[in-house]
Amino acid sequence: MIQTSFRNWALDETPASRSQANWGRRYRIWLSLKSNPLAMIGLGIILLFTLLSLLAPLIAPYDPSLQNLGNRLARPSAVHWFGTDELGRDILSRILFGGRVTLGMVVSVVAVVAPIGLAVGCVAGYMGGVVDSALMRITDVFLAFPRLILALAFVAALKPGVESAILAIALTAWPPYARLARAETMTIRNTDYVAAYRLTGASRWRIMLRHIAPLCVPSLIVRTTLDMSSIIITAASLGFLGMGAQAPSPEWGAMIATAKRFIFEQWWVATIPGIAIFMVSLAFNFLGDGLRDVLDPKQN
Repeated sequence: MIQTSFRNWALDETPASRSQANWGRRYRIWLSLKSNPLAMIGLGIILLFTLLSLLAPLIAPYDPSLQNLGNRLARPSAVHWFGTDELGRDILSRILFGGRVTLGMVVSVVAVVAPIGLAVGCVAGYMGGVVDSALMRITDVFLAFPRLILALAFVAALKPGVESAILAIALTAWPPYARLARAETMTIRNTDYVAAYRLTGASRWRIMLRHIAPLCVPSLIVRTTLDMSSIIITAASLGFLGMGAQAPSPEWGAMIATAKRFIFEQWWVATIPGIAIFMVSLAFNFLGDGLRDVLDPKQN
């Protein structure tokens, strides 16, 4: 009954308030996304991994750092569902705790990258002229280098670790967001309603902050969701190369690095974290495609 009442209220064609109109728009987006099976599969996988990672201290069967050399490289069994690694540590427990590290790095990178890219793109696109040229040339410099190579250089200049990896990935991941926000801003700044705001005496910064940036957010959400898979792979690559999370931290990329010499005889040691990376990356791609269909007006 409550759900039916909310549905009727949200889908009312004549909303009585701005709040009702906003909730109606959000509910329509949810209904459109819900009709996409792959997007819902991706969302389900992401929520499942997030929930398992958050509950890792409660549901992990063993301490992820607990070593048992007498039981090293044990095959998957009822005692150790995913087997054990070269030090006898339970792989399932390390996967659960490793999700906290890997997904935490992804969220941290996105929290830094999206605002920077949005700010740089909006300022460059709205100001134009010398400001636009200067900001875009800086962006071109970062785009000229492969992301992983540049991230490795930044981490090497700092020190290996999770914090350095987050900062390095963030410093290399913002240019595409800036490009996208700039393109959106250059389209929006010439519209009639922006000209009307300008005639009322609104400052440039107010127009960018209140009226242009919010219109760039849907495209950035789509780009961010699609880009999360590459962020996960970059974070795992840094861990694999010894530049990310350091031992004994149970990070997925680092787990593969320590297990690569056992990949043919004890395949589960490297395969299980590889499957985790694959599933989460694929899930973000599924969700990103669904959000693009819903939020990108060019797809409708």
